[in-house]
Amino acid sequence: MLSPTPLSLFCALLLCLPLAVIITITSPTTTVHDGSGHNLVPDLDPPPKTQQRFSSKPLPLPLHDDDSLFRVASRVNSKLPPGSPKKIAFLFLTISPLPFAPLWELYFNQTPKDLFNVYVHADPSYLYDPPFSGVFTHRVIPSKPALRFTPTLASAARRLLAHALLHDRSNYMFVLLSASCIPIHSFDFTYKTLTRSKKSFIEILNNEVGSYDRWAARGKDSMLPEVTLEDFRIGSQFWSLTRKHAKLVVGDEVIWAKFNQPCVVWDTCYPEENYFPTLIHMRDPRGAVPATLTHVDWNGSFDGHPRMYVESEIGPQLISRLRKDEPRYGDDGTYGSDSPATKQRRRFPFLFARKFSPGSIQPLLRIANDVVFKD
Repeated sequence: MLSPTPLSLFCALLLCLPLAVIITITSPTTTVHDGSGHNLVPDLDPPPKTQQRFSSKPLPLPLHDDDSLFRVASRVNSKLPPGSPKKIAFLFLTISPLPFAPLWELYFNQTPKDLFNVYVHADPSYLYDPPFSGVFTHRVIPSKPALRFTPTLASAARRLLAHALLHDRSNYMFVLLSASCIPIHSFDFTYKTLTRSKKSFIEILNNEVGSYDRWAARGKDSMLPEVTLEDFRIGSQFWSLTRKHAKLVVGDEVIWAKFNQPCVVWDTCYPEENYFPTLIHMRDPRGAVPATLTHVDWNGSFDGHPRMYVESEIGPQLISRLRKDEPRYGDDGTYGSDSPATKQRRRFPFLFARKFSPGSIQPLLRIANDVVFKD
């Protein structure tokens, strides 16, 4: 058998070079770079079967990475994979540890793992000791500081939506929660309520007291011409959005640019309570039930915070009362009248509630199986 000569080897290499170029050009990639070599969307690659590809500690990213993240997330497929069950994406936005993690652990352990995903946006300026564990292990997305009276809380929510969209195409409904939120129904009840709906649940209120001050918080006429006072809306920070509306949020640049401005009057600056209801009202009001499914009690509120339930108040009576309360519905054209037909549609229950003090975790655990998760 003849040995290859250097010349024949060189010719073979030249023949293979065009094929290598073609493969390189046509191979698909989901990596997004910022020019410095950083991968801006580290969770785009399919996660290993044994462990999700999320760091338990937020990763440092360039300050301008969000634009690329949102741009890619807005292009994901709107349709769910055929034959795949709908999933609920639970989005936890926190600037502290999760005091009710044990309760959520019980909540999620009662259901198949292919019906939900968990994502956490954790302020990286806080030391999480001990770190997130159990169902929250490796579920922290790359996060940034989130502060009241700034657009950063709304930015964090948009970031959660983007990562959830990119991570799992089966995510059907996206639920935003805080560290002080608890479930007040079983997972099965919540799952059926949300996945049977084709609409988002987001509070959209018009002509609320203080609307003008909030609209002008960035300076007089700073919201014009894109957002007029007539289009400005107020609503709860906590919502449940469909996949369609999640894509709408991350793909929005025009309306977000108006809300993503620093306020000159800080004590009327609540972008997280204004941006989302305003955007949905302006872009797709009929695609939403204008009410939140997260219960909150503003009686006795202090410093812009709602009432906080303490350990001595926890019991079956409280859970029952929270369930029996009815959401407040906005008047954006679909649920605004008091006709019998409208009232018939207003039968959506509260699924979550806030705020609860960290000390209430033990009495909640004691009644979890017999009360909280018993429908």
